[in-house]
Amino acid sequence: MANVRFSTGDSLPLEMHKVRIVQKLDLPPIERRLEAMAEAGNNTFLLQNRDIFLDMLTDSGVNAMSDQQLAAMMVADDSYAGSATFTKLENKLNELFGMPHFLPAHQGRACEHIIASTLVKPGSIVPMNFHFTTTKAHIMRKGGTVVELLIDEGLKTTSEFPFKGNLDVGKLRHVIDEHGADSIPFVRLEAGTNLIGGQPFSLRNAREVAEVCRAHGIPTVLDASLLQDNLYFIKQRESACRDMSIREITRALADEMDVIYFSARKLGFAKGGGICVRDDALLAKMRELIPLFEGFLTYGGMSVREMEAIVVGLDETMDEDVISQGPQFIQFMTDELVRAGIPVVTPAGGLGCHLNAMEFLPHVPQCEYPAGALAAALYIASGVRGMERGTMSEAREPDGSEAPSQMELLRLAMPRRVFTLSQVKYAIDRIVWLHGHRDLIGGLAFTEEPAVLRFFFGRLRPTSDWQAELARAFRADLGDSL
Repeated sequence: MANVRFSTGDSLPLEMHKVRIVQKLDLPPIERRLEAMAEAGNNTFLLQNRDIFLDMLTDSGVNAMSDQQLAAMMVADDSYAGSATFTKLENKLNELFGMPHFLPAHQGRACEHIIASTLVKPGSIVPMNFHFTTTKAHIMRKGGTVVELLIDEGLKTTSEFPFKGNLDVGKLRHVIDEHGADSIPFVRLEAGTNLIGGQPFSLRNAREVAEVCRAHGIPTVLDASLLQDNLYFIKQRESACRDMSIREITRALADEMDVIYFSARKLGFAKGGGICVRDDALLAKMRELIPLFEGFLTYGGMSVREMEAIVVGLDETMDEDVISQGPQFIQFMTDELVRAGIPVVTPAGGLGCHLNAMEFLPHVPQCEYPAGALAAALYIASGVRGMERGTMSEAREPDGSEAPSQMELLRLAMPRRVFTLSQVKYAIDRIVWLHGHRDLIGGLAFTEEPAVLRFFFGRLRPTSDWQAELARAFRADLGDSL
């Protein structure tokens, strides 16, 4: 990806690839979008793909593969045990991360299950820069407690600070002093911190965290699922790293970690995942769980074809022209929305563009899920599916009460090599229109609320007739323009 200045003076992101295979899209009319949202219980996760125009729900498992990845899938070794494909993947990860052991798993949350089952016990304290939904659920399921040690700047939606995903080292020292190193099974760093707007941490911060952990004998664990965005930002924003290659930054970061796990649905442009381990004793404990929950040790629930694609995808992740498309498209979308006066998370991070729902809908209380309401409203106005990242994505307290999320974000993910700039501009246009009619948008209330990960399959209803009113305003302004 490159930013090119045109003769008109405009500077636009320029795709460094060409499209060879296409998939037809449909844009259903607003009447159908209203029906579809009602059928989905106002939960964008429950929408059917046939009713979606631009799917910006996630970048997980929906990134476009390259021609080289597709070609590699044709030479996979499908042996149940001793597969040459597994060895190829293991060797590639060792080359990039310098860790001697690799345990395959079918995706990132499976890795979290293995790590939590091995290391977390009742009373464990797990510090991290910020939690992810499934990570927290696995730790709590084993009786542990997550302690978020994000720097204060990280919770400011509007900022110029380049590394809002940094872990506060002073807070980490305090937690260790308060609870004792023996109660902390590991410290987790999440690259491209998902729930605060895809914000990165710096290589310097990772080194400082690792230094504290080593001094107390505490393992360091990296969630590398969104590593490619974080690598790009380190090279672009961290002055000490500007002359380093992406491979050099990757190895420098990996050298500070004891365990690295990832979802290849994000890192590697394919479907799968795994855990890279440095310590032989820890490997032995984790290895026993792979055949029980995932599959044999040389496939771990993955298709060998996907494993071949991951090998190539990991090499592509080391190419700055490849990994820059997501951040540059997100930067373009963020800049355009800022110019239009739309409240978004800044600086632009990875993963997607994030609308600040609390500022977009200040009249909708958090108990009525403003980020979820904004996701429903945007779908009705555009056919664009985003993901709520706010109070709906949190779990209730053990006593049944509900603590409001620290942020209410609507994430508009930018899968790699999938969208064109004109499609991004369409999404921007509909968001601007929606912002102009934001007073029409109301809240949501649960009608079916699962106890665990409710944002995945819970169902909600509008608290008023606001969706029909929004549709009437759309027709009045835009007529039959879908």
